[in-house]
Amino acid sequence: MISILPSKNGVPIRLTEERWAHILEEHSELADLRQELLQTVAEPERIVEGKTREFLALRKMENGKWLVVVYRELGDDGFIITAFLTSKPRSFEQRKQIWP
Repeated sequence: MISILPSKNGVPIRLTEERWAHILEEHSELADLRQELLQTVAEPERIVEGKTREFLALRKMENGKWLVVVYRELGDDGFIITAFLTSKPRSFEQRKQIWP
């Protein structure tokens, strides 16, 4: 286990070693952004609904890109699925906004 932090709903969200390795395997540009990834779940700029009951937390980065962290809440437990950077936040505007 790397970290556990609360979502905006107060649900503990886990980032496991396995998920962190998966994220780095697919998105090596996030190697130095683990703290930012965790902060995005705890303090996102917005949260939108995913297609299969997951949440997407979004946070604007200094380089003008957006960090997107995909996670799931299951009652009183949750976990990070993946994360990535995008320069196209408009692609999330059609999804249902969960927060704020």
